[in-house]
Amino acid sequence: MSDYPNPQSPIRNPQSARPLRSPAALSRFLLVTVIGLAVDLWTKVWAFKALAYNQKNLGGTVRVDSRTYELLPGWLHFHCTANEGAVFGIGQGNRWLFVVVSILAIAFLTYLFATSGRQRFYQVVLGMLLAGVLGNMYDRIFHGFVRDMIWILPHKTWPGWLTGRLPNWEWTRSPIFPWIFNVADTLLCTGVALMLLYSAFASHPSKGRSADRSADLSPVES
Repeated sequence: MSDYPNPQSPIRNPQSARPLRSPAALSRFLLVTVIGLAVDLWTKVWAFKALAYNQKNLGGTVRVDSRTYELLPGWLHFHCTANEGAVFGIGQGNRWLFVVVSILAIAFLTYLFATSGRQRFYQVVLGMLLAGVLGNMYDRIFHGFVRDMIWILPHKTWPGWLTGRLPNWEWTRSPIFPWIFNVADTLLCTGVALMLLYSAFASHPSKGRSADRSADLSPVES
């Protein structure tokens, strides 16, 4: 089939449809998604089977009692909690709102992939983001909360030489990293950071070539 458009049909950018028809692009995107989702769900199942020993609903709020596994004592622990909000516990109790937001995010990430051209690294990052969205959406639908278990810098507080020179702010009295999170949260935060860095510093030659190609394919006016 010729690359040149039918003069009586609208001009289409051939680059825009390529990722959805490219086995290599689809493999990058879907393989990262499947691996990320599998690791996220596996760690959740392992942690809650090995560490959680009681789950109860207190006035509409889920509470999980858990043992703590010290993988790297003082630096990296595993401790199960139930998060009814978003990343880092934001927006507690809005389960179905976050499900709807997740569905919209899936549609948007699919669109970004479909228009990603030949940007291989960008497609990998989109796969990471999709895995994170799917992992936490699965929990909200089937468990009613997000299963968190990764606890870094447990109980560590800001050093006295720093807080002594600062006003008595609330964060200076709090642990350095008070949140417990999961693999999906890690994929989301890392993916967003990589996307911002990529957008800021990477050149996008494929988009430029695509625009030039579209101009070359434009019909000549008589």
